[in-house]
Amino acid sequence: MAKKKASEKLEFSKAQYLKWYKDMLMMRRFEETCGNLYLQQKFGGFCHLYIGQEAVAAGFASAMIKGDKIITAYRDHAHPIALGMDPKYVMAELYGKSTGCSKGKGGSMHMFDKELNMMGGHGIVGAQIPMGAGIAFAEKYNESGNVCLTFMGDGAVRQGALHETFNMAMIWKLPVVFIVENNGYAMGTSVERTTNVTDLSKLGLSYDLPSESVDGMSVEAVHNAIKKAADHAREGNGPYLLDINTYRYKGHSMSDPQKYRTKDEVNAYKERDPLAQVLSKIMEQGWLNEADVKKIEGEVKAKVEASVTFAEESPFPDEDQLYTDIYDQADYPYIMD
Repeated sequence: MAKKKASEKLEFSKAQYLKWYKDMLMMRRFEETCGNLYLQQKFGGFCHLYIGQEAVAAGFASAMIKGDKIITAYRDHAHPIALGMDPKYVMAELYGKSTGCSKGKGGSMHMFDKELNMMGGHGIVGAQIPMGAGIAFAEKYNESGNVCLTFMGDGAVRQGALHETFNMAMIWKLPVVFIVENNGYAMGTSVERTTNVTDLSKLGLSYDLPSESVDGMSVEAVHNAIKKAADHAREGNGPYLLDINTYRYKGHSMSDPQKYRTKDEVNAYKERDPLAQVLSKIMEQGWLNEADVKKIEGEVKAKVEASVTFAEESPFPDEDQLYTDIYDQADYPYIMD
């Protein structure tokens, strides 16, 4: 492709676009590998892939600042990778190995890392919503200047706890950004079948909760929206709600036959693939050539393969770890008796 004209200069720097591309490519290849490994029965349990939604993870990671917290639901493999976690620790957690980011005790739906301020993926639908507000309460109490990005799916917004949380968050002006990763389907149920208000940003209206809808297939739009919302909360103005419209190319989980949507619908979203959009802009600027792209793809492939090797060679947790990391032994000394 020809190089873009100077008048069409992109909004972000070369370094930012390259980071977005590499991070999103890592998420995509990691999740594709996870899907293949799951089918080979290398690990069990539930497995929810993030393929197609990478712009949301890449965009939030570039928009947040050091000290900000995030909490999310169970489609959570990409979030720690976006935060900088080596994918081998995510893979080891999927395998239930002691070297996993949750010591092999959480699995696919419970990625956690205190050092990265990844406050966990959570398997109970909507449970993380009030928890995110609680984390934000602590940030306000400690006057840290940080915010909590609280992610949820479009199905989770039907939980009553969301409304209780919105109300309290507004009353107390908590520094929390509520982010709906709206991929159009709660398992196999479309948004249109659950509500006559399909613009989920309107859920905040009755609480005077500032909100907006965002193009979740554009990493630039996600970055800008989350930065705006986080700045709003950080400045003491209270919470913000973002309805980020994205799409998952795979089923709700690995057991989903996807009979509720057409191939034409999926292909229409693939034409707006966030990874392809970023690469196209990079190539048009002349920042990479075909050889560079192949080199990056090879590096990502090697890192994903190394993560599989690491997971398979790591040990399972010892039996004496069964009762650790559950209760504080100082408060419950009889647990191990």
